Amino acid sequence: MWSSIVVARRASLSRLARGSKSRSIQKSHLQPQVPYCQTLISIESPFSSHFYTWVVAPTTSFYQNPRFFSHDSSNPTDEFEKSHIESTNSETSVDDVVSDSHNVLDESPSPVLPEFEDPNSSMIFDESNNIDADTNTLMEDGLVLNDGKSGQDNVNEVDLEQLLENVRSLLQSHGMEGSFESSLENMGLTLNEDFVIKVLKTPLVPGENLIGFFRWAWKKPEFSVNTGIVDALVQAICSDLRKKDAYALWDLVKELGEKENGMLNSEILNQLISLLSRLGKAKAGFEVFNKFGEFGCVPNPETYYFTIEALCRRSFFDWASSVCEKMLSERKLPNSEKIGRIILYLCKVRKAEDAHKVYLLAKETDNYPPRASVFFLIGALSRVDKTVHLALQMLEGFSGEERKYATKPFSVVISGLCRINDVEGAKKLLFKMIDAGPPPGNAVFNSIINSLSKAGDMEEAMKIMKMIEDRGLKPDVYTYTVMMSGYAKGGEMEEACKLLAEAKKKHTKLCPVTYHTLVRGYCKLENFDKALELLGEMKEYVGKPSVDEYQKLIQSLCLKALDWETAEKLLGEMKENGLYLNGITRGLIRAVKEMVEEEGEEGVEEGVIVEA
Repeated sequence: MWSSIVVARRASLSRLARGSKSRSIQKSHLQPQVPYCQTLISIESPFSSHFYTWVVAPTTSFYQNPRFFSHDSSNPTDEFEKSHIESTNSETSVDDVVSDSHNVLDESPSPVLPEFEDPNSSMIFDESNNIDADTNTLMEDGLVLNDGKSGQDNVNEVDLEQLLENVRSLLQSHGMEGSFESSLENMGLTLNEDFVIKVLKTPLVPGENLIGFFRWAWKKPEFSVNTGIVDALVQAICSDLRKKDAYALWDLVKELGEKENGMLNSEILNQLISLLSRLGKAKAGFEVFNKFGEFGCVPNPETYYFTIEALCRRSFFDWASSVCEKMLSERKLPNSEKIGRIILYLCKVRKAEDAHKVYLLAKETDNYPPRASVFFLIGALSRVDKTVHLALQMLEGFSGEERKYATKPFSVVISGLCRINDVEGAKKLLFKMIDAGPPPGNAVFNSIINSLSKAGDMEEAMKIMKMIEDRGLKPDVYTYTVMMSGYAKGGEMEEACKLLAEAKKKHTKLCPVTYHTLVRGYCKLENFDKALELLGEMKEYVGKPSVDEYQKLIQSLCLKALDWETAEKLLGEMKENGLYLNGITRGLIRAVKEMVEEEGEEGVEEGVIVEA
């Protein structure tokens, strides 16, 4: 005999109880349209272990699959259909539907069984037949396999989803009435890892609410917190930059580390250090770093990177150096991009030597940092006298494409060598650039010329200047100015004037420093007429003289020549040009004038006495 089980949701059963109008069934095609509301009857086949589900419309009539039932009008199955269609004129209860299904199937199984046994039917069922092969067709015909889930399971899934939404709504509320924990207790939640992680990943939830929910769940004796749940919480808090939440999270993590052995890992602590770094809380980030050993975690390359970044952003140079030394001792470097950033951070906080150590280890481990960071390191080393030669050693390893684009690093190293008076080292590096590249520019030559001029070696400086022209370059105004300064310093004003004449031919505009250098040179030699001539010439090649030129010449006229009259004329010229002379120099003019006038009066009186 056939046994039947009615499986339906409560909502479907309530709608089914209301009934509906009868529908006509054409005998030529016994499968009517499926109404929007229907229930299922699961039937266990005596020929196999499968369950089959029959769709029952709210009319309480069964519609048959033509592949399973005969189309013969004399078949008692048709009368079964007719009887149930007529019964739909009156309201039908759920109990009647179940009862009718039992009665009909129990009383008249004979018309159905031969159909299944008919070898000419479209589908023959036996114990080896696999119904799953044609599931889609069976669903279209109204006969589907039971999925093995009961109606109560489906209801439980719905209830769980509703509970999840209720918890999310509660957490997303910024101002909640009553106790937060009591609201959660009233929901009657049964916690598991999947449910808690889904809650923690809810968007638009204030961090304090997430931490409060985590603490509430942690207190539950039936629930066990694990690393995955802690990681989900940390990721949620780190996505929002709020100092209050960051400190609350750090307090929670410290508590977890002290009470739950093995709960934390390096990734969780790294995320926390990164969050504190972005918030500018370097001290707190350094505190997290120092807690690794206490929490049973081992710092990895990312740990060192985030910690150094946090400390350098807030100028904690000594702490950054200590972390860097530990990273180097353990030989744990991050990827090349992050190595480059560490080098940049250390150089910006004047820790170029530490950055150089990072560079050497990266080079040794074939984890070479980006070119830009290497060039920046060379520049930082070149600006400090004691580390210039470290930069020079880095250049010796350059070759190929890297050397081709290293004009600026070579230039700054030569400038550094000249600053520490290693002119010979600078000249050697210049010759290497000429031989193997990168090709030197005017700046490289000017650095060496300036150093030689200051040293008074004008002959060697002139040779370097000739090299500029031999390479097809044109000495710039700075080159001429440096050379004239060297000659003026040695009192060779004629050579300086020759260079001035050459500079005027090659450059239509000169700089004020060029004339300032020559004016100072002539004042030093007390050749004030030539100095005044150059001051007038400035207007043509430079523009109006600056206060410096006037002041230097006025001071020389007053102190060396006692020519207060010329000084007063220059002062008047300054006023016409809108220039202001400081009070000390103006006082100097008045003092010299008074002194000269007093000396003149005394001289006149002495002459009268002599004649008498």
